Amino acid sequence: MTTSPLTTSPTAKASQAGAARGRASRGRRPSRRGMLLRSSFGSAWEALLSNRLRSLLTILGVIVGVAAVIAVVTLTQGTSAVLNARVASLGTNVLTVIPGATAGAGGVRGGAGTLQSLTQADADAIASLPHVVAVSPVIGASEQLVAGAQNWNTRVQGVYPGYQQIANWQMAEGSWFSDADEASAQPVVVLGQTVVANLFSSTGTDPLSQTVLINGSSYTVIGTLKSQGTVGFANQDDVAFIPFSTANARINTSQYVNQIQVQVDNANDVTSTQQAVTSLLEQRHQIPAGGTNDFTVRSPTQFVQAAQQSEQTLAFLLIGIAAISLLVGGIGIMNIMLVSVTERTREIGIRMAVGARRGDIRNQFLVEALTLSGAGGLLGVALGLSVGYALTNAFSLPFVLSLVAITLAVGVSVVVGVVFGFYPALRASRLDPIVALRSE
Repeated sequence: MTTSPLTTSPTAKASQAGAARGRASRGRRPSRRGMLLRSSFGSAWEALLSNRLRSLLTILGVIVGVAAVIAVVTLTQGTSAVLNARVASLGTNVLTVIPGATAGAGGVRGGAGTLQSLTQADADAIASLPHVVAVSPVIGASEQLVAGAQNWNTRVQGVYPGYQQIANWQMAEGSWFSDADEASAQPVVVLGQTVVANLFSSTGTDPLSQTVLINGSSYTVIGTLKSQGTVGFANQDDVAFIPFSTANARINTSQYVNQIQVQVDNANDVTSTQQAVTSLLEQRHQIPAGGTNDFTVRSPTQFVQAAQQSEQTLAFLLIGIAAISLLVGGIGIMNIMLVSVTERTREIGIRMAVGARRGDIRNQFLVEALTLSGAGGLLGVALGLSVGYALTNAFSLPFVLSLVAITLAVGVSVVVGVVFGFYPALRASRLDPIVALRSE
C-alpha cells in the first residue's frame, strides 16, 4: 500500500509530535554555558567570602588606583566649574593687559608680569579706542588694616571707579567710590567680606563710616562687597579697594601699574579690540616690527585655556600614579590566582574527572579574577567619590559627578582582572587530570 505525499501516517504524526516536544523542552532548558557561568560566579563569591582578608589585601592596589582616578577627576572638574563660573561672572568681553617677563643674568627670565612696562597713561590711551567702554589700571600691595583692636593683612588695590563694572562686583552695603573721589584722591575704602569678617564681625560693629588704618593712614569705609567666593586656593573676598589716585599717592608711588583691565562693548568685538590694544601699546612703547613685546594682552578664553591646561597636566600626572597602583593591584591578583590554582589542584582534577572541559576550568578561574577586580573597582569608586566630596568641600568647590570617569575606572579594573587573571586561568586549564588527582 502506498502513501500519498500529501498525507501522513499516524505513526509519522506521533513521531513528529514527539520531536517537536523534545525541541520545545530543549528550548526551555537552560543552556550549559549559562549554568556554568552562574556556577563560576557562585564559586568566585564563595572563594572571596571564605578568604575575606586575603581578598581585600589582594585588591587593595585596584581600590587605591580607581579611588585616585575618581578623586582627581572630581577635583579637576570642580575647579573647572568654578573657573568657568568666574569667567562668566567677569564677562567674556574683558581683556587683561599684563607686563612682560624680566630678563635676568645668564639669560634667566622672570615670570610674566615681573617687568615694569605699563603706565597709567597707557590705560588712558586704551580708553580712547573703539569698542572700549571701561578701563582701569590696577596697582596694589599687601598691607595691614587696623580697626580698633582688630587687624588683618590683605591685598589693597588701587583702581578706577569703573573697575566695579569691569569686575562685576556687587555691593552688599554702602557704595563704590565715585569719579570725584578719584579726582581728589579721597581716603575711602571698599572692603571684601573676608576683611569685614576679620575686622568687625567679632565686635558686631557696622563697618560703614568706620575708620581703618592702612599703612599708617586713615581711611573711611564707604562700602562692603558681596561675596564672590574662592577660585582654587585664591580667596576673592580677601581684598580692599581704594581710588587709584589715592593708592598712587599713599601706597605705591611707582609710575608703573600691575595690570590694566579693559571692558569691550560686545563679546564679538573682543578679538579686534585685543589686536587694537596690542598695536596701540606697540606704538607707545616703540617696539619695532618683529620685536618682542614688553606686555601681553589676554582674553578670558586664554585664561581658561591656560588654567585648564595646568589642571590637565596635574590630572595626567596623578592618573599616571594611579595607573601604577592598578598595575600593582593586577600583579597581586595574578599572584593570588596562581596560589589559588596550586591550592585547588586536586579540586581541578576531580572536576575534570567528572566531565569538566579545559575551557570550563579556564573560565571558572577567569571569572574569579574578574570578580576580584570588579569588587575592587566598585569599592574604589565608593572610596574615590567620598575622597572627592571631602576635597571639594575643603576647597569650597562644587561636587561634579562624572559618570564617564566612573565607567572608565570600573572598565579599567575589569580589564586588569582579564589581563592578569588569564595566565593563572590558562595554567589551571592545562593541568593533567591524572597528576592533579594525585596531588595532596
